[in-house]
Amino acid sequence: MTTKHAPVLIIGSGPAGYTAAIYAARAMLKPMLVAGLQQGGQLMITTDVENYPGFADPIQGPWLMEQMLKQAEHVGTDIINDIITEVDLNVRPFRAKGDSGTTYTADALIIATGAQAKWLGIPSEQTFMGFGVSACATCDGFFYRGKDVAVIGGGNSAVEEALYLSNLAKSVTVIHRRSDFRAERILSERLFKKDNVRIIWDTVVDEITGQSGKMPLPPSVEGLKLRNLVTGQEMHLTVDGVFVAIGHAPAVELFAGKLKQKPNGYLWTAPDSTCTDVPGVFAAGDVTDDIYRQAVTAAGLGCMAALEAEKYLAGIEVHREAAE
Repeated sequence: MTTKHAPVLIIGSGPAGYTAAIYAARAMLKPMLVAGLQQGGQLMITTDVENYPGFADPIQGPWLMEQMLKQAEHVGTDIINDIITEVDLNVRPFRAKGDSGTTYTADALIIATGAQAKWLGIPSEQTFMGFGVSACATCDGFFYRGKDVAVIGGGNSAVEEALYLSNLAKSVTVIHRRSDFRAERILSERLFKKDNVRIIWDTVVDEITGQSGKMPLPPSVEGLKLRNLVTGQEMHLTVDGVFVAIGHAPAVELFAGKLKQKPNGYLWTAPDSTCTDVPGVFAAGDVTDDIYRQAVTAAGLGCMAALEAEKYLAGIEVHREAAE
C-alpha cells in the first residue's frame, strides 16, 4: 500500500480541476491532481469550441484540455491517472483511496468531479454525439443559425435551451414524452409565444438518423424517428441538429452524506465562495454549478478554489506556529 501526501489534492480533471491545479502550483502548494475516469471531462466529447476566450478560430475540446493538462504539469502539478473510490473527510489530513490501491492525503481538498449530461441511451445518439447531437445550446447553438433543430425534454433545461435556440435557429421543435411541461410556468408561457417554436407532446425519439460519416466527411444528423406514446403513431422529423435536455447529474457519489448538497444534488458552497460545509474542502465547476455549466465559469471557480485553499492553508500554518 502506497501513501502520497500533498498540501492540496484535486479530484477531477476538467477546466475547474486543471485551473485549480495551475493556481495552486504557482502558489507553491505542490498540488496532486487525480484525473479520474474521463480525463478532461465533458470537453473530451466536444468538437468545435468557439466560446472559450482567447482563440480567434474554433478549437477542439480535447485539444483545449490537453493544453490545460500540459500547462498544469509545466507549473508543477503532479497529475496522477487514478480513480478515487473512497474519501474520508472526518480526519486530518483528508484521506482518499484510489482504485490503484494508493492512498492520497492532503491538508486541503478541491473537488472538481464535474457533471454529466443525461442522455437518451439510444445507439444512434453515440454515432452523432458532437456531430449534430449536443447537450448544450449555449455551447453549440451558434453552429445552427438559420437551421432546423430539435430539443428533447420538458423541464426547465429543455425550455431554456429552446428559448435560446429560438433566437438563432430557423425553427425549433420541442419533443416531450408527457402532455405538459415540468418547467416553470413563466418559462413555458414565454416559449409558447415564439413563432418559430412548435411542440410535439407525448412523444419519444426512437432513432437519430443521418450520414454516419465516411472519410473525409464527418457524421451529420438529418432527422429523427419519433413515436407517439398514446397512439403508437410513428413519424419522421427532418432536423439539422438535436439538443438533448433531460438534465444533468453531478458526480457526487463519493461525497453523499459527507458534504452538504443542494436540493437537486449538486454540492453546496457558501455564497460567492467555493467553500463547502467542511472546512478545508472546496468544490469547483459543474459539481456545484447548476446554473451556468460552462467551461469558462468552471475555470473561474477552479481559480477561486485554489485561492481559497491557499488562504485556508496559510491560516492553518499560523495556528500551528502559534500553538508551538
